[in-house]
Amino acid sequence: MGKIRLTTAQALIKFLNQQYIHVDGEEFPFVEGIFSVFGHGNVLGIGQALEQDAGHLKVIQGKNEQGMAHAAIAYSKQMLRRKIFAVTTSVGPGSANLAAAAGTALANNIPVLFIPGDTFATRQPDPVLQQVEQEYSLAVTTNDALKPVSRYWDRITRPEQLMSSLIRAFEVMTDPGKAGPATICIAQDVEGEAFDYDERFFEKRIHYLDRKAPVERELKGAAELIKASKKPVILVGGGAKYSGARDILIALSEKHNIPLVETQAGKATVESTFKKNLGGMGITGTLAANKAVRQADLIIGIGTRYTDFVTSSKTAFNFETTKFLNINVSRLQAYKMDAFQVVADAKTTLEQLATFLEGYESEFGQTIAELKEEWNAERDRLSKVTFTRENFDPEIKNHFTQEILNEYADALNTELAQTTALIAVNDTIAPDSTIITSAGSLPGDVQRIWNPTVPNTYNVEYGYSCMGYEVSGALGVKLAEPTKEVYSLVGDGSFLLLHSELITAIQYGHKINVVLFDNSGFGCINNLQMDNGCDSYFTEFRTHDNKILNIDYAKVAEGYGAKTYRVHTIEQLKKALEDAKKQEVSTLIEIKVLPKTMTDGYDSWWNVGVAEVSNKESIQKAYEFRQQKLETAKQY
Repeated sequence: MGKIRLTTAQALIKFLNQQYIHVDGEEFPFVEGIFSVFGHGNVLGIGQALEQDAGHLKVIQGKNEQGMAHAAIAYSKQMLRRKIFAVTTSVGPGSANLAAAAGTALANNIPVLFIPGDTFATRQPDPVLQQVEQEYSLAVTTNDALKPVSRYWDRITRPEQLMSSLIRAFEVMTDPGKAGPATICIAQDVEGEAFDYDERFFEKRIHYLDRKAPVERELKGAAELIKASKKPVILVGGGAKYSGARDILIALSEKHNIPLVETQAGKATVESTFKKNLGGMGITGTLAANKAVRQADLIIGIGTRYTDFVTSSKTAFNFETTKFLNINVSRLQAYKMDAFQVVADAKTTLEQLATFLEGYESEFGQTIAELKEEWNAERDRLSKVTFTRENFDPEIKNHFTQEILNEYADALNTELAQTTALIAVNDTIAPDSTIITSAGSLPGDVQRIWNPTVPNTYNVEYGYSCMGYEVSGALGVKLAEPTKEVYSLVGDGSFLLLHSELITAIQYGHKINVVLFDNSGFGCINNLQMDNGCDSYFTEFRTHDNKILNIDYAKVAEGYGAKTYRVHTIEQLKKALEDAKKQEVSTLIEIKVLPKTMTDGYDSWWNVGVAEVSNKESIQKAYEFRQQKLETAKQY
């Protein structure tokens, strides 16, 4: 067996170049490239190795560790978890900035490789710059904070440890059942230390994504449940999208008259134009989907985690009459809701299950079409919401007085409702464009009223709802699909939190379009306050003398080098979108919208902490209502 002498960092880069993935007969490199913010702890080790020989890896200089990590996550998500970017950071604050992104990847089951530097293995110069010190252990570093938000975590303190650690990390990242972030922290002195590695370690390594088939017991049990049900509903989760189950979902839905409802991760697995797709379910769901689920006697969960937003905090179902059937590659997820479990690939399971369902048809009859028609009429209404300074009642969120709404209209120089603007964007951009968002009121709006007519054009992160994913993630989507347009739908609150990778997109010529909805505040959280009896308190963006902030975000992006637009009317918005399509540089469209003009409700409820004791009658009533709703909810 031959040997090759390399530093630990050089061995890392050489190994990354040799990792391939095999899916449905196709084989391609698994690691596309590496995002970096260099600092002490990685610049002289990993940086040197990349400069010497990066191989096929694309190296992209990030501007913020969290931002570039979110770009890597969005890339993997858009590639259906079949390709990744690695992310390297310096020690201390650099690695600490990965925590929010690692949580995002973990909550969404997205594979990404984090390679932060670490303190000295020898401990000779301790404490080094940016090293934390704990009295109970000298071994604790900032990177220990990444343990709870990593699917796999390891620390390399000797060069030869790299081999077993990397093999384990890639096993985790390429397993659909437990895919998530792998973190390998490498001591900065060890990065530069050499070792005689076995040459076989660097041979081409293929990771097979074989589709796990259901066993006969699972198929028969699932078929019995479906055939015994009168009104089953299929809940399409992210696992269905990653499995590529679109065609079989449509076939089963049509043949057996079973409606489809969607989670955020599952949306755009099947296009919105499919006649039996009733849209999103739960807190951010459509009235059509929530009504269908309320009638259901069987929920067929395909690749879903059953988060509280999907289940309306477990109040969406009639537990007295409803059973659950879960198809999931994760045994953990399959067990949820005390369901009958099929631990297998979604597409393979549905294709094999089809033969067991011959002759079956649900009792929904024309109800599915009626529910969809009803919702389409509501969406049409939301596209035409108008504001007047005398009487603004759009039948959506409106806790503000007319006087306050007038104040916002004057301060922001706008009469635009958020729903009206959003639907106009949906109707104007190219159908094969991908949208991306994550936090605030926009995820709820897009799950309800955004109609994707092309599959996999909806990259919404709502497993962690991480502010800052929106702009950064747009860069990742563009890297995944460079010939298509990507639109980051972002609120002013999230934009202020993190938008540094807009600069990276401009720097490298990867055009992204940022569509910024500015209502001068954390509008989503303001709604949460006021819905539960509180007053508006520190969620609006106001000055020290109580004036509404009116920030020129277009000027900010213009300074970075983006093509920018300022929008106050639908006509201006449509013109801006059409012009943005023609641009080769990244764009930012600043849309001033009124607060309280987002969607809300639709037969759903969210369990949040409400004060049990308060001197406000409105809060007392909110608490009583919460207790009433909890009486109908299950604990499992």
